Amino acid sequence: MIAVAILAAGKGTRMKSDLPKVCHTLGSVSMVERVLRSCLALEPVRCLAIVGYQSEYVKESLNGFTGIEFVEQREQLGTGHAVQQLIPHLDGFSGDLLVLNGDAPLLRIDTLKQLLTTHKQNNNAATILTAQMPNPFGYGRVFFNEGNLVKEIVEERDCTPVQKENSRINAGIYCFNWSQLAQVLPNLQSNNDQKEYYLTDVVSLLDRVMAVDVADYQEILGINDRKQLATAYEILQRRVKDDWMRAGVTIIDPNSITIDDTVQLQPNVVIEPQSHLRGNTIIGAGSRIGPGSLIENSQLGQNVRVLYSVVSDAVVKDGSQIGPYTHLRGNVEVGESCRVGNFVELKNTQIGDRTNIAHLSYIGDARLGNKVNIGAGTITANYDGVKKHKTEIRDRTKIGSNSVLVAPVTLGEDVTVAAGSVVTENVPDDSLVIARSRQVVKPGWRMTSSGDESPS
Repeated sequence: MIAVAILAAGKGTRMKSDLPKVCHTLGSVSMVERVLRSCLALEPVRCLAIVGYQSEYVKESLNGFTGIEFVEQREQLGTGHAVQQLIPHLDGFSGDLLVLNGDAPLLRIDTLKQLLTTHKQNNNAATILTAQMPNPFGYGRVFFNEGNLVKEIVEERDCTPVQKENSRINAGIYCFNWSQLAQVLPNLQSNNDQKEYYLTDVVSLLDRVMAVDVADYQEILGINDRKQLATAYEILQRRVKDDWMRAGVTIIDPNSITIDDTVQLQPNVVIEPQSHLRGNTIIGAGSRIGPGSLIENSQLGQNVRVLYSVVSDAVVKDGSQIGPYTHLRGNVEVGESCRVGNFVELKNTQIGDRTNIAHLSYIGDARLGNKVNIGAGTITANYDGVKKHKTEIRDRTKIGSNSVLVAPVTLGEDVTVAAGSVVTENVPDDSLVIARSRQVVKPGWRMTSSGDESPS
């Protein structure tokens, strides 16, 4: 039985932000949410977040998860003080407590499983995750005997010059036998340079504390400023892209693209340079994205082509072509084998199969049937200054170039709209609608002022 506590109370002054450090995003997910996600596969019986500075933002970051308990740390007096706040909340709990830092979002679930396995197999009072760092500056150093039994942990600012030569650092990730930890937590002292209560001081108060080295030290990197946030993003992106290329996705220029780890790709997808995939995006097999495209929170079917376009909150079904220079946004659905082309914007619009909107059009708040053809320069005038209105265009209807459909309006099946029309009334099936003034030609027409001579 395991409970999880995430330390998320600090301000993070080096971020130079009013937002709590742990709420800054890595990709499209906040750091504290990433930490929580990393441990959910362990199936903890309790999840507690220790909050303090701007706690409402931390709670908002985690509001998509049920069962999260928030513990207030009114004064930030160190990691030991933070965990002391759990004592009344875990009264009667007899399992193990996993303590994680909300600013260490690169942890893998396999690392946490290894930590827990070592803890249980050795019946430890505490098990500490450690790492061999090439440059350990800023981290507490871990000293242990044979058998990886920890003697002491010394914070960087309290280390002697000799101690600083030790490259084994404390990752700030712990697994404790809660019953034993709860007995010694009240005995922590603040006899250090920062006058804080260090959680690491419990090492000398517990009977058996073991260290476990993480295989990849980058997993435990903490984030304290914007530069470290950018470094962590590079690490995350390298992981994500390597995984997808091993899974059969072609990434032509990995250094020029980004893929959130929330994105799902099927084999034989091709991602061309300068393209970015974000949020809850799914892309089907054989689709080709880019170059120069942004796909966000959208679902693309198989063999879809998106070129130099932005697709946000949209569904594009199999075999359709989007772009170049197309913008799909806000509840758009494109049917199978459609073409939505050059300089077209769709907003809150659903279009059927084999429908074409080839160029220079705005279609908003509309529903189009199958095999509809929209001529160049067509717009739906969907806003009357107060409310948005719907346009419906049914199967096989053809809209001539440079037409305006003034909503609310419905065009039936097999309708043809003459070029340059302004349609303001419903049109029945199988009709031709011409809604424009008759052309008038007056020969010999030239405006001249009285007495003016014609130009030579």
